[in-house]
Amino acid sequence: MYDKLANLEDRCRIFIETGSVLDTAHYIYHVKRVVENAKLLLNRHPADAEVVLPAAWLHDCVVLAKDHPNRKKASQMAAVKATDFLRETGYPAEKLDAVTHAIIAHSYTADVKPQTIEAKIVQDADRLDALGAIGIARCIIVGAKLNRPLYNAEDPFCTVREPDDTKWTIDHFYTKLFKLPGLMNTDAAKEIADKRITYMKDFLNTLNDEIIIRSEIETDAF
Repeated sequence: MYDKLANLEDRCRIFIETGSVLDTAHYIYHVKRVVENAKLLLNRHPADAEVVLPAAWLHDCVVLAKDHPNRKKASQMAAVKATDFLRETGYPAEKLDAVTHAIIAHSYTADVKPQTIEAKIVQDADRLDALGAIGIARCIIVGAKLNRPLYNAEDPFCTVREPDDTKWTIDHFYTKLFKLPGLMNTDAAKEIADKRITYMKDFLNTLNDEIIIRSEIETDAF
């Protein structure tokens, strides 16, 4: 079973490395982290690894930009591409529907509720990579690519205004990222997410201190 699964993973890895166009926030390192997250969750929440791992490897085999008009369809497109590939490799036909569902349901944008433990693990594994130090870095990368300022100068942390992550990068913490721990499906993912959110809040506190220092310097200069 181990050799069979390892061979399946190798095929998926080669396919995603050579047959997919990944952006800087969904690069192969993101995919590998999601796979490792999935394996970690499998240790605590037994499920069919032959469904979880190929879904984790292939969940982003189609990537569309955040501002792409078909963004909500990206996970469906990825599911089709992934299952076509798996079918060609001789993957068990009876498990293809489970992989398809797991890939479609992983997407926050698609807003599809996972119906199986395998889909729940893949969704959690992907969402964990949006949190913590990696999550901060990925958020800033995407914001920079979309030419969005880091924060709103008048109210950086959405104290008195509604967050708008179409305009400011840090607002994405409030529109999505801080919500993720409460949306995790598995106990293990919830524990990890809570720790990573604490780090992210510490980052915002430090950013706030640095913004205040900059404001004080500018004020003193006049």
